Amino acid sequence: MPLIHKIKGKQTVASRIDNLELQVSDRLRNSLESTGLTELPTELIIVVLKEEQVLQVYALVFGETKFLKQYPFTATSGTLGPKLREGDRQIPEGIYNIEYLNPNSLFYLSLKVSYPNEFDKSKTKFDHVSDMGGDIFIHGKSATIGCVPIGDEAIEEVFVLAQKAIGNEIKVIISPRDFRTNNEYPNVESINWENELYNMISEELEDISIPN
Repeated sequence: MPLIHKIKGKQTVASRIDNLELQVSDRLRNSLESTGLTELPTELIIVVLKEEQVLQVYALVFGETKFLKQYPFTATSGTLGPKLREGDRQIPEGIYNIEYLNPNSLFYLSLKVSYPNEFDKSKTKFDHVSDMGGDIFIHGKSATIGCVPIGDEAIEEVFVLAQKAIGNEIKVIISPRDFRTNNEYPNVESINWENELYNMISEELEDISIPN
């Protein structure tokens, strides 16, 4: 069983939210006000940029995407390019969503990313999807072998934000770099379909404004 799934305590999502929501809302007050919000948003997009090593959170406000806050990675692994197999230490690249929240992660708190998605599965040569790897999370602490760690205070904020928005499908865009500022696609020698992947990611990012 992956370490991230082992139960560290008996917290629930609700008990974590009860303990964190007030302080997190206070910490996010200025960011919320900058988007015109007075309370936590119910629709989110998360953008993960591997080269820049940042996670960005955007709120959807009356149909408009507005930058909320950015969090630096606290560790990273692998290189630019998608995750292809179990154990390659790669952070995936593609369009995903948040499947669920884990209140008892060994990495404090975590959010499950829906890797592999249908596009990933369509490109694999493995007989079994499990060989592609899985258990990709956004989490706290500062260690990773293919997940996205952002530290404990940051994951508290993202966890609380995600709990408010989980009912509206939280999109997660994981890109090798920010194609809004650098449109050069990485060359991934082990595959021949990176342009297809990066065209898809680039199109998603085009609709999201660059933070000031």
